[in-house]
Amino acid sequence: MVKSFSYYQMISHHRLAVTISVETLMDILAPTLIPHAGRPMEKPRRGIQSVEIGTQLLVALGRHVAPMALRDLGKAAGVPVGKAHPYLVSFLKVGFVVQDGAGRYELGPLALQLGLAKLQRLDPIREASPLIEALASETEQSIAVAVWGNFGPTVVRLEEPIHPLHVNLRTGTVMSLAYTATGRLFAAYLPPKVVEKMMLEDLARTRPADGRGSTTELSHSQIEALLVETRLHGMSRTLGQPIPGIDAFCAPVFDSTNNLVLGITAMGPEATFDSDWNGRVAVPLKACALEISRRLGFVPTGEAV
Repeated sequence: MVKSFSYYQMISHHRLAVTISVETLMDILAPTLIPHAGRPMEKPRRGIQSVEIGTQLLVALGRHVAPMALRDLGKAAGVPVGKAHPYLVSFLKVGFVVQDGAGRYELGPLALQLGLAKLQRLDPIREASPLIEALASETEQSIAVAVWGNFGPTVVRLEEPIHPLHVNLRTGTVMSLAYTATGRLFAAYLPPKVVEKMMLEDLARTRPADGRGSTTELSHSQIEALLVETRLHGMSRTLGQPIPGIDAFCAPVFDSTNNLVLGITAMGPEATFDSDWNGRVAVPLKACALEISRRLGFVPTGEAV
């Protein structure tokens, strides 16, 4: 029984080997298989009902860990057994499903091939773009999207609200690991061996102002405490650093293998920026990052597949 498969994906110029389960794969495919799933309702268009019914069976198989008996599959998909059987016969012929020795059904090689094709086309930035635009409009704050590049967290997309934030930030900017919300997020969620050397270099050269004309230097123990805080809240926060008067939150975007692929940062003037962990900036930011993660195949801990 095939439970998972591997493929290669390019993230920030790095070729990464990725392994994904069949169940997660079907979660990614579901919005493309079920009409209107994951999209706003639009004017109904005429379709082929039999295709939609067959898709219900495939999605039910994908959401179930073990092979399923016909009766259980029909119940899970909401399709009567007598109606489901002819569909499964056709799916067997083309390789969408296979049967084990007990006659139970599970996804077949064709389902894996289609899933692989979809995964190879997933672009985190493209998936994030429409949601980032909506987030900037909702929060009325500047939004930056960063990836892990060769020199650290690197801004690859900026979305400004109606009244843009006038700071020295542009696409290609590399963010400080220690003193920015974006950097702390990556430091908190990437493996320590990936960030340790870069963090030491960053601490050695970066001495940002604290907003009162003096400089602030963080110790290693203070940095570690901030990273613990980031993991605890599921996002990072900076108040007046590295730019005095500017506050920021950064939330993580994970892929189907639970790896951090993007950092979504909301930033704005402290006079209008709600810096509460459960405030009107943090809540929609976190929800936006989670939705992008789901579109990339991420399944939060404790959430049913």
